[in-house]
This record gives sequence, structure tokens and C-alpha cells, in this order.
Amino acid sequence: MFGYILRRLLQAIPVFFGTTFLIYFMVFAMPGDPVVALFGQHGVNEAVAAQLRAQYHLDQPFIIQYFIYIGGIFRGDFGVSFSGQPVSEILLSTFPVTLRLATIALFLEMVLGITIGLISGLRKGKLFDSSTLVVSLILISLPIFVIAFVAQLVIGINLGWVRPTVSGTAPWNELILPGIVLATVSVAYIIRLTRESVIETRGQDFVRTAYSKGLTSGRIVRVHILRNSLIPVVTFLAVDFGVLMVGATVTEGIFNIPGVGRTLYQAIIRGEGPTVVSFVTVMVIIYLVVNLLTDLLYAALDPRIRYGK
Repeated sequence: MFGYILRRLLQAIPVFFGTTFLIYFMVFAMPGDPVVALFGQHGVNEAVAAQLRAQYHLDQPFIIQYFIYIGGIFRGDFGVSFSGQPVSEILLSTFPVTLRLATIALFLEMVLGITIGLISGLRKGKLFDSSTLVVSLILISLPIFVIAFVAQLVIGINLGWVRPTVSGTAPWNELILPGIVLATVSVAYIIRLTRESVIETRGQDFVRTAYSKGLTSGRIVRVHILRNSLIPVVTFLAVDFGVLMVGATVTEGIFNIPGVGRTLYQAIIRGEGPTVVSFVTVMVIIYLVVNLLTDLLYAALDPRIRYGK
């Protein structure tokens, strides 16, 4: 197991450098001068512009800029935004908010998606299964902004059960409704994925053998069917966690959540290259860690998977 973890960590090194290099290239090597864009419609002060280019190393060749940035990353220095605020402060203020939002959404996806998908798969062809397929298809078809606006209007404004928008501190209780909205489409996918996996697993020889040995239905479902059906679901959840962390732009914008998605969108609009690159770099690290943990979880779900060799 230790050898496998070490190999995965070594494989992550070229992935990290390749991804950050590509992102840095796309942000800083594109046509246009971000320093000139800072002046907007006002005249460009060449002395100030030259000072800003030197401060952000924009007067250096591209490859030198990249290595200066990577060197700062290893020292824990993510640079300074064009507004003068350290990017590390922006990260510390936004990532915890989006992490709370993503945790709520992921919890709902696991509980509702797996439970409903399991019941639907065990009751294939019956009323519950047919109703689940119809409802999940409707949820998949609806754009996320439609679900968000309806939830905000009905639950937040008309019924008054929760705040229609999130306050600046974004506590857990105010993130429940946005978390439900964010999880809606993924729950529908997980329901259908779990259902198909359960149906496929029920037809395996080891399940029929377990029934022939006289094991109880509850034990067969828990130990043999559910456990072996979760591998594709875990893969989806691992990928979806990263999507939730950066893909919540619409939800964060509608509910006024000061998280990663909204901040990253605003940084792109303003041409805040250091902020965009640093945010994406952190997301790359999160993806690599989550994928490693997911691979290790496979062995816990399926005893046939071993990483020793």
C-alpha cells in the first residue's frame, strides 16, 4: 500500500507542473496587457505601468515568470492581486465558505442519491422505480439557475423559512438552501448511477450464491450488493467534489455567497491573473488529493482490489 501511495505521489508531480504551466500560459501569455487594462478608460501613466510590470514580473520572459510563481507557491506565497491584496488572504476568506457549501451538497448527494438509487434498483420496474426515473430526468433537464431562483422565491421569500440570500459570514445554517440547490442535479445523476449499478450487481453469481446459502436479505443488500455497487458512485462523487468547489459560480451568485466560484468569476472579469492562477493551482492540488483518497477507498469497498503489487 505504501509503495502504491508513493507511486501515485510521484505521478502527481508531472500532473501538477503540467497543469499549472498550462493555466499560467493561458492566463498570462494571451494577447493584451493586463496592466493597461487596469487603467480602464483613463490615460496610461507609463511610469506607474512600468512599476506594476516590474512588481508582477510582467517585464520578464514568460518562462521566468512561471518559475518565479512556482517558487513562490513552494514558499507558501501565492502572490498579490492587482488590487494589492495578498492572494493567500483571498483564498483563506473564500475557500472555507465554498468548502462548507460543497460539504452540504456532497452529504445530500450521498444520503439521498445512494438511498433512493438503492431502493429503486431493488424495486426495478415497480412504481417507486418508475417515479424515481421520471423525477430524476426532470431534475437533470432543469438548468441550475432555474432551480435556484424557484427555491429562493418559494422557500426564501414566499414561505420565509430561510434567508433568500447569504450574509457575509456565510454560516452553516444559511448555506443549507444553496447546498440543496447545488446538489439537486448531482443527486439525480447519483440516483440513476446507483440504480444501474445495483441492478447489475444483483445479477452477479456471488449474489445468487449468497441467497442460496440462506443469508438474510438485509445482509446481502448491505454487504454484497450495496458495497460492490458503490465503486462507480464513489468515482462520480470524487469528481463532483472538485466540480462543486469551482462550479458553484451560478449558485453563489444567486444567493450572494462570498465563495470561490463568485470570486473566481469576478477575478476573470477584472483580469486578475494572479488570483485566477492561484485559485486554479489550489484546485489542482485538491483534485490530486481527492483522486488518491478515492483510489484507496476502492480497496475498502472491494476486497478483490489490492495495491500491494
